[in-house]
Amino acid sequence: MKLFKPSSRVSVLFVCMGNICRSPTAEGVFRRLVEQAGLRSQVLVDSAGTHDYHVGEPPDERAQQHAARRGYDLRGLRARQVCARDFERFDLLLAMDWANLAVLEAACPPEHRHKLRRLMEFATRHRHDVVPDPYYGGPQGFETVLDYLEDACAGLLTHLLERRVLVSGTS
Repeated sequence: MKLFKPSSRVSVLFVCMGNICRSPTAEGVFRRLVEQAGLRSQVLVDSAGTHDYHVGEPPDERAQQHAARRGYDLRGLRARQVCARDFERFDLLLAMDWANLAVLEAACPPEHRHKLRRLMEFATRHRHDVVPDPYYGGPQGFETVLDYLEDACAGLLTHLLERRVLVSGTS
């Protein structure tokens, strides 16, 4: 089964529980990689949460601060919850962990289940199954999240380019 149509626009949704730490940070990291590669016109990037705890709120202040230190601006992002339309709209829905993947699987129509994956499947340097939730931890948790996301998002972009889903260097 083909996931993408050649030379079509690719849409990626990053998903965590509340959409205030991991998934908006992933959105910021991947958005910058896409822009640096000159692929902004070919890739739609968004993030959402499986739960409605923080709908309408900006990313966690700590996530914003740690991301800003690495040059990622998350200030304009606002939390939202995954909706039924997302399963049709997005080519990839990438969960940060097994629990959020299970929530997506339970809500996803069978014809779109092939779009569901864990983001860490694309990591090349960090051999971990999940992006750990930093919400209840200290500052190092947010740095670890960024390390994992930079690795996995770079791997995701490489994956899309290698499969000729994206054409490098166009904007």
